[in-house]
Amino acid sequence: MEEWFSITSVDKLDTPALVVYPDRVKQNLTQLKASIEDVDRLRPHVKTHKTQEAVQLTMAAGIRKFKCATIAEAEMLALSHAPDVLLAYQPIGPKAERFVQLVKHYAHTKFSCLIDNYAAAQHLNALAAVSEVSIPVFIDLNVGMNRSGIAPAAAFALYEQCMPLPNIKIVGLHAYDGHLRDEDITVRTERCHQAFAPVEALATQLRAVGLDPIIVAGGSPTFPIHATRQGVECSPGTFIYWDGGYGKTCEEQSFLPAALVLSRVISLPDATKLCVDLGHKSIAAESPLDKRVTFLNAPELQAISQSEEHLVLEAGSNHGYKVGDVLYGLPHHICPTVALYERAIIIENQELTGEWKTIARDRKIKF
Repeated sequence: MEEWFSITSVDKLDTPALVVYPDRVKQNLTQLKASIEDVDRLRPHVKTHKTQEAVQLTMAAGIRKFKCATIAEAEMLALSHAPDVLLAYQPIGPKAERFVQLVKHYAHTKFSCLIDNYAAAQHLNALAAVSEVSIPVFIDLNVGMNRSGIAPAAAFALYEQCMPLPNIKIVGLHAYDGHLRDEDITVRTERCHQAFAPVEALATQLRAVGLDPIIVAGGSPTFPIHATRQGVECSPGTFIYWDGGYGKTCEEQSFLPAALVLSRVISLPDATKLCVDLGHKSIAAESPLDKRVTFLNAPELQAISQSEEHLVLEAGSNHGYKVGDVLYGLPHHICPTVALYERAIIIENQELTGEWKTIARDRKIKF
């Protein structure tokens, strides 16, 4: 019996190659929708796939709101006619100018972005005024990630300070808790509630003075927790392709691996080792060597060294592998892996049927 990932015409496929299985993508979208009571509360992040085709499948599933992290991703969404796009980043310097150009050029898409300080808000407001546009903004809250955002306790003052600015409108709060990755869902849930409590307190404070903030919260690990909160928009991203890292960390979620990296054995350095064409430039390499890839058709292989274009694996004595053998690799971290490939090869019914260009891996499309 053939495994789900097997490709009949794999001999035609050069490696290393990123391959995507659209039927599994669709199953993941169906599972995402089944995990929340209102599809309008979904705002998935596009950082994982960076392709128009995946956006189109997402919109076909009835999802209309999106989140992204780069100007190119925002423009890709506009080119796909996504109606509502949150740039989950505070645009500074030329990035702010580029963002305002997007807002003005793609009038069919409602863009918003993040701020966490008054100077950035003032600058964005001035640029928006020159271009005669109004920009919705979310205050970015630091709920423990400690990389950007303002403490929730300090955000009310920033909210009030920005309200008089005529060309931006604060519409909500953004709280990303990507630091919460406990394998024990009970522990992760408790920590998520603790991190979110100051956000709830801030929202209550804002409602008391007649404001009604939209709250965008979480990523893939905390998605099932935030999905239980009424009125909170959830923004998982990795769910669409899934990967080995979240497959282990988030066993409570039943998403399917939908993207793999294919590699070939190119050399047999000695009696127990294999060398394959899967170097740093072909798979995300920020994790320890033993947490970069698992080969679905050869799970016993152990990585022992990696360089730019090569990965050396320990296979043991009498292993039987030959030069030319194809390995189907499940990345530990799919998001930066996708960004290493200009295109994904599409597999349907175990055959190569086309490709999806990873157009938003570039820093710039037009603007």
